Amino acid sequence: MSHRPALLPSDPLPDPLAHGFATHYTGVVAFLAVAREGSFAQAGRRLGIGRSAVSRQVQKLEDQLGARLFLRTTRRTALTREGERFHAQCQPGIASIVQAMDELRALRQGPPRGTVRIQASTGFGRAVLAPLLAGFHAQYPQVVLDLQLDDRAAAFERDRVDIAFHDGVLADSPLIARPVLPMALHLCAAPAYAAGHGLPRTLAELASHAAVHHRLPDGQWQAWTLQAGGQLQRLLPPAACVFNDSTLVLEAVLAGQGLAQLPACLAGPWLRSGQLIACLPACMPAPQQHWLCYPSRQHLPARTRAFIDYIVPRLRALDAPPAPVAAAA
Repeated sequence: MSHRPALLPSDPLPDPLAHGFATHYTGVVAFLAVAREGSFAQAGRRLGIGRSAVSRQVQKLEDQLGARLFLRTTRRTALTREGERFHAQCQPGIASIVQAMDELRALRQGPPRGTVRIQASTGFGRAVLAPLLAGFHAQYPQVVLDLQLDDRAAAFERDRVDIAFHDGVLADSPLIARPVLPMALHLCAAPAYAAGHGLPRTLAELASHAAVHHRLPDGQWQAWTLQAGGQLQRLLPPAACVFNDSTLVLEAVLAGQGLAQLPACLAGPWLRSGQLIACLPACMPAPQQHWLCYPSRQHLPARTRAFIDYIVPRLRALDAPPAPVAAAA
């Protein structure tokens, strides 16, 4: 005689949908409505279906359970003992479902609370986004902001990202994308580097200068985008050093180790203070954009909407006049 082995602790728990709940669901709803209303006709009106449909659903449930749930007479409908037991055991589950629905509605419609997961590139996240988050937390203390800095494209589903900031050209996608800040590029050097090596006066002279490069997540160096004669060119001058963090690229340039092409969100304050010099300004490409992206406007949680409404005007307010540039040496 063969016996089915006992369910081991490591085995997955039975799937309630695979074990028949989906086929019983309409019958359970009809049963609960009849138990509450005390009649099949009233239950039908409550559910928006006919009395006969309610009766068929309850009959099917009784057949599936192998038990009679109601005593039916022409004058009244009452629960059997089995029906009373089944009704009592259904109540905690119904209460849990109602509570789950109420809590989800509160998350979407009530005061913002919960976690918003945000992804941004390392440079933009540190220099621009992070300094603005304290003000949001003061305004919405029940919302937790989970900021992850990553130069890769956001994987919304895999990493459960709610909002991502994208730098530069935005490929075709179903995402909702809002431009929040122009992304101008500057070719920068420290005054100490300029004093010792001069500044390039043409694109051709870049080959004789030291460059500080940014390594992208795919392992490639990020080419500099420059223009001459109305044509864009992508250049990779000889490297003095390479970093996979744009903040470290900035620090190396400030230390006089070479030239780097940096976005205005990183270089702007240092250019305005004179701690960096911008060179070849006429060769810089037209500004691109920093984008705020999210998957859909539909059913947007209140916490996500609150963050978008808070951050967009503050980022757009950072759009300062162009940084000063130095004449070529």
